[in-house]
Amino acid sequence: MKYLVLIPDGMADEKIEALGGKTPMEAANKPMMNMLAKNAIIGTVSNVPDGMVPESDTANMAILSFDPKIYSKGRSPLEAVSMGLEMQPDETAYRCNVVTLTDDGDYDDKIILDHSADEITTAEADKLIKALDAALGNEYRRFYTGVSYRHCLIWKNGNDKYDFMRPHDILGRRIGEYLPKKENGGEEFYRLMKDSFEILNHHPVNEARRARGLKPANSAWLWSPGKKPQLPNFREKWGLDAAVISAVDLIKGIGLCAGMRSIDVEGATGNVHTNYEGKANAAIEAFRDGSDYVYVHVEGPDECGHRAELENKVRSVELIDQKILKPVYDYLVSTGEEFRIMILPDHPTPIRLRTHTIDPVPFLIYDSAKKYDGVEEFCEASAEAKNNYVSCGHTLMEKFIR
Repeated sequence: MKYLVLIPDGMADEKIEALGGKTPMEAANKPMMNMLAKNAIIGTVSNVPDGMVPESDTANMAILSFDPKIYSKGRSPLEAVSMGLEMQPDETAYRCNVVTLTDDGDYDDKIILDHSADEITTAEADKLIKALDAALGNEYRRFYTGVSYRHCLIWKNGNDKYDFMRPHDILGRRIGEYLPKKENGGEEFYRLMKDSFEILNHHPVNEARRARGLKPANSAWLWSPGKKPQLPNFREKWGLDAAVISAVDLIKGIGLCAGMRSIDVEGATGNVHTNYEGKANAAIEAFRDGSDYVYVHVEGPDECGHRAELENKVRSVELIDQKILKPVYDYLVSTGEEFRIMILPDHPTPIRLRTHTIDPVPFLIYDSAKKYDGVEEFCEASAEAKNNYVSCGHTLMEKFIR
């Protein structure tokens, strides 16, 4: 038996007037998902426990069968693991976005325009992160380059409990009320973020970006602190040789911490313009190389939700359906071996809100050897109508594998 898990990150959404009252899932032309859904187990699942922030680390841990209430230590240390950083027990990792703030006024009065600085390239961001490390790094803290706008700060004896604001939740707002506060122990964080603006705003990389009509990455934004994580080994838990395919360090880190093989795909970007064919080919090769279980994560729908790019969100779902799901499904059929496919977003990322929500998401479980009473179209409404609700996301894997 082979197992494929496909995660279109943030795919679930709300009905949108501009789509004729449909959700992006409903508006998308996705014949493969709909075909599988007709004979699949369909339902909804809550991947984020009550009281926890609906972030991708929490939700993907749950999908991979690890209870977030037990194992979630923040996304940053998972990203650090993916980047090959060896964290010590007394070190804290922080996600360090390079973001776009307005130029004018005091730092506190600036408006956050973009949490991704127009999805800055990794090559450009690397120069900025190195500039931050040269100016603000020391024997206790160092900056490390990740992918695009997503980077990492490792701080010896850093506060791993500070409650930072997520930058993608405050787009278009004055940052002053969301910055780290002195009275809450955030003075050092505040000073570092403020100093970063002075270092980055007129950096040659950003002046060149302005000249090309792109947003500058003119400030660091810290969030999601955590210590080194310890996850159960996936093979030991399920008896399956597993691989993970993602452009996002966070997802790679979860897989690596669980003893899964992480497969990099050239041209995989974490946005709508990713290498879909490359991810499909990587999944097929993983199965050929002996993997029993392949977890394919695609960030595009989530980034489109954050950026309120409606047409791109619909298109990303269509590309996932045709360029990833179809070729991998066709390969699995060609082997003659029984297989199962599970498809679900980790959380919703509604266009209207431009951030994650804690709402349940639709899922389908397809078994090549069995037929179930499914639905004609895989979408939020049809899944909810089945009245098959899984309240704890980390238990869904049991239904899929067993």
